[in-house]
Amino acid sequence: MSIDIIGPEAESLLTWDGLTTALAAGHRLPRAEIADVFLYRGKDTLLSRAAWIDGLGQLVKTATIFPGNAALGKGSVNGAVTLFSDRDGTLDALVDFHLVTKWKTAGDSLLAAKTLARKDSREILIVGAGAVARSMIEAYASLFHDARFTVWNRSGDKARAMEGPRVTATEDLEAAVRAADIICTATMSHEPVVKGAWLKPGTHLDLIGAYRPDMREVDDEALRRATIFVDSRATTIGHIGEIRDPIARGVISEADIRADYYDLASGAYARSSDDEITLAKNGGGAHLDLMTASYIAAMWRMR
Repeated sequence: MSIDIIGPEAESLLTWDGLTTALAAGHRLPRAEIADVFLYRGKDTLLSRAAWIDGLGQLVKTATIFPGNAALGKGSVNGAVTLFSDRDGTLDALVDFHLVTKWKTAGDSLLAAKTLARKDSREILIVGAGAVARSMIEAYASLFHDARFTVWNRSGDKARAMEGPRVTATEDLEAAVRAADIICTATMSHEPVVKGAWLKPGTHLDLIGAYRPDMREVDDEALRRATIFVDSRATTIGHIGEIRDPIARGVISEADIRADYYDLASGAYARSSDDEITLAKNGGGAHLDLMTASYIAAMWRMR
């Protein structure tokens, strides 16, 4: 039995357009079976996610999220990815965890922006200045070729460290939100940082952080003003604070979630007008890891 060991060197074989195409194609296959297990110890999280898509294969991805590692100079998120054959269930590949996570996370939000953001979007605000923020600049730049990026972070030094020819740091979050065509939140905030009252008509929001039930990145007013989309109803409604909390308090209902990626083919996952505010919650389920890891493995074998 041959098992592919796929490391970070596979990244040179990947493209953002190729990945978003693979994600869209994966949602045309039979609906994924998915299961998540969350274990918590204070601020630390152990997350194991499994997915099975008939015609594609099976995957188990385990991640440890230790926010305190950052102060020790260590990565906050670590883990392992195993990919199994759709033919017989044997181990097919071990794929670098950080490679899968980077491309799945950014690709998930890029597919939303590709579908929901206005095509003339030029001003992109990144809220947060970690690894995901850097990946999102790379991903968005592949689609919005003339975009200018503004970065805000609680620690201004980290935002300024990201400055470059197309990237500017700011300390005025409200002004940056009001000017943005696309807003991407990639924080570990437990309290909303983006206020709905600041949003201009036509804005698209990609919400990546708030992966726990006790986390939020935007306030209730943003949810009230926006048309809400999720990557998967199954992995967001009951698990993610950005959706679960306002539903529990009656701010929104499940019926207010217009579509998820399984509605792409029907046309329901789409912007209705230029003035519509669209909000896409990136829950990042294991089925997306499976689609991403399968894309990476396919490109590796074609090299």
